Amino acid sequence: MATFPPVDEQLDLLKKGAAEIIPESDLRERLEASRKSGTPLRVKAGFDPTAPDLHLGHTVLMRKLKHFQSLGHTVIFLIGDATALIGDPTGRSATRKPLSPEEIARNAETYTAQVFRILDRDKTEVRFNSEWLNQLGYADIVRLAAKTTLSQMLEREDFHQRFAAEQPISLHELLYPIAQGYDSVALKADVELGGTDQKFNLLMGRRLQRDAGQPPQIVLMTEILEGLDGVQKMSKSLGNAIGIHEPAPEMFGKLMSISDDLMWRYWLLLTDLRQSEIDAMRLEVLQQRLHPMDAKKRLARTITAGFHGEDAAARAEQSWSEQFQQKLTPTELEIVTVSATNLGYSAQASAIRIDKLLVALGLAPSASDAARKLKEGAVYIADVAQSAPHLRLAELPAKLPVRLGKRAKIAVIE
Repeated sequence: MATFPPVDEQLDLLKKGAAEIIPESDLRERLEASRKSGTPLRVKAGFDPTAPDLHLGHTVLMRKLKHFQSLGHTVIFLIGDATALIGDPTGRSATRKPLSPEEIARNAETYTAQVFRILDRDKTEVRFNSEWLNQLGYADIVRLAAKTTLSQMLEREDFHQRFAAEQPISLHELLYPIAQGYDSVALKADVELGGTDQKFNLLMGRRLQRDAGQPPQIVLMTEILEGLDGVQKMSKSLGNAIGIHEPAPEMFGKLMSISDDLMWRYWLLLTDLRQSEIDAMRLEVLQQRLHPMDAKKRLARTITAGFHGEDAAARAEQSWSEQFQQKLTPTELEIVTVSATNLGYSAQASAIRIDKLLVALGLAPSASDAARKLKEGAVYIADVAQSAPHLRLAELPAKLPVRLGKRAKIAVIE
């Protein structure tokens, strides 16, 4: 019989980064029952292999699976090879282009190869939903489709928006939430994990489980991870992503480029520290007993080590320190005097445009290129990563170190 930590101790880890738990009271009750009986909960998260390139945003759910796994529960890494034939319509303004079986197989192989950088291979149940979905006959699919109405489907925000805008919705897309919900029935899931954008699909699982006579699963939704810009969802197409395949020095450097505020989101969603531990570290920073730069270095080292090992992370940190903290000192950099009026100066906000500053210093060839680099998290001003388009001049040093990539200069703004 398995043994589990006290429920409050489990919840301290499991609730970290959770945007919503439906219903939270049931999670506590089921954890209590699990602890008394010694029976682990069955916890699933599904991943459709629709793209081969994974980034840190994809790992948020994997990390939460690991938290359940570390507490002794059974985690199910579900590859949606059958649902990938439809393509998840969540957040889409148009019907997805269908993938070929060969593309799905290649992408699934990438997913399964990478997940074990986070999960314990020997303790993870890997399943493919083609096991049961491909076995359903015509009558089975009709019976499942009969369990929801068109009006209920149009309550889904993305379907509703497309319908209102008179954009096409293919009938096969309406099958996706039903298919995902049936996964929970087939796996007899106690808990299903998903992002906040998956709420409709996750609740469909509860509905179909009730109809099948099963206890409805608990839905735990994780928060969405912002990219390097700290604003938009992490996405390779937006240029604000950190790929899990990236070399250790690049991964470390990108993590060091995020803002101090965003750092705490990354601690929350991308590490195994408990909420109480993160709160304690944040208090140290607020009380000036820990420098934000040191907290960020620890974050970058922790995440990089998780994908590349401790030695590679240590080398990446040393390389970053040599490049950005030791070599680029103000006494060694060219000093350029620029007029605030040429930098889009706003007297009301006492701020200038960073893209214009980079062009004026000769660090970027154009404002558009500078704006792109800013989104990528490659711009540092006074050793602080920048993501906002404007820079307030109040309380800045007279000689302002500005760095873009490996190049840096000192700005004197008049």
